[in-house]
Parts: sequence; structure tokens; C-alpha cells
Amino acid sequence: MVKIVDFKTYQREDGEDFNVLVVQGGIEAVKSRESGRTYFTAKTTRVPCTFDEETCELLIGSNLPGSIKKVEVEPYEFTIEQTGEVIERSHRYEYISEEDDIVENNVLRKEEVL
Repeated sequence: MVKIVDFKTYQREDGEDFNVLVVQGGIEAVKSRESGRTYFTAKTTRVPCTFDEETCELLIGSNLPGSIKKVEVEPYEFTIEQTGEVIERSHRYEYISEEDDIVENNVLRKEEVL
């Protein structure tokens, strides 16, 4: 289950505005690589939508079935909002519906079938 926690408005290259919903997964315990101490976090991602700002505002707090999954991608630069530090990442987080998760975890790819 994920929760809609915010929305953002962006502008396309053609100048048209569009909205994305900011969704957050459940709490996770993670162990720090540096200190070895456990801390809590939650994966967050942004999902484009066709809703106007008013609708996006009304959706904040709504729960959706699904989860947020880490996906490997080509390396890219990422700015940490809290510190302004620019780092390189090779993953992003994506929302995955319950249906897509079931298919992904239970259907064999053609090349895996002998």
C-alpha cells in the first residue's frame, strides 16, 4: 500500500504544465553503512497524472494498492534536496501496482522456460 503525500507541478518543454502525485511506501528499517545504526525511512516516488491541481490536492492522504520498487537505470546526477549535494545514482524508484507486481513475480519470461 502507498499513500499520496503531495503533488508537484512541472512544465513540459512546450511550456504546458502537468502534475505528478508524490507517493510514499510504508516504513522500512535500514542499517546505515557508515555508522551501522538502524534508522527508519520510506521510499518515495513521483507518478505523472492527468489531474488538475484541485484534484491532486484532494487526493493527498489517499491510499493506493501497490508498492514502490527500486529499478536499475543508466547513471545520472541527482541533487539531494536537504543539502544541495550532487551525487551520481544508477537507480530510481517506481510505483508498481499490485497487478503488475503479481505478474512480475509469478510469470516466467520466455527465455527462462526450457
